[in-house]
Amino acid sequence: MAYAGIAPMGSSIAAEPPRTVAPPKPENVLTPDQALERLMQGNERYVSGKSKPLDFHDIQSALVGGQNPYATILGCSDSRVSPEHCFDEALGDLFVARGAGNYLTNDNVATIEYSVAVLNTPLIMVLGHESCGAVKAAVEAVDHHKDFPGHIQLLASAIAPAVRAVNDTSSSRLINVTKMNVIMTVERLRTKTPVLDYYHDQKKIRVVGGIYHLETGKVELIA
Repeated sequence: MAYAGIAPMGSSIAAEPPRTVAPPKPENVLTPDQALERLMQGNERYVSGKSKPLDFHDIQSALVGGQNPYATILGCSDSRVSPEHCFDEALGDLFVARGAGNYLTNDNVATIEYSVAVLNTPLIMVLGHESCGAVKAAVEAVDHHKDFPGHIQLLASAIAPAVRAVNDTSSSRLINVTKMNVIMTVERLRTKTPVLDYYHDQKKIRVVGGIYHLETGKVELIA
């Protein structure tokens, strides 16, 4: 169920028409700043062991006819990092795109544009994490000229610009490259796609970056 129209892509993007139906989850209709505050409050509950119990039956009827998530997460596929868990949210709250290394692909861009232009999601977070295997592969490919089988090499190549942007050769190199990968992806989402650029300029969305810390579960905002 859509709550906003999308103009054909051209020289401009048409203004959104007003919503004609009530959203499935009215509590998810937030400003970008409110959405970020709610997301981080959920992470605080998760870290402190105070996550709310989830009862699917409380929300199933509301979500049958549509969705209005308040945040979109571009995250890594790593099994240790689940956005719904680490932000303590239920079904219908987060629109999640995941791939190893949380870097941008055309499919991810289209997914994120859909969440903003059709579902009116006010917040986008690029979520990286400590000890990311995809970023480690990119570091090994750039620093040690390592080749990987199959399509894994494409993954390493996609993250390689972040590796080259970090001159640090200390033991912190992996996490520093991970952060740079998030920062560069945030910047691309803010400025490099016509749809998101329009909504960002109009201050209808915020695009932020975070790092998930494996030992604590804390999400650190870095962009």
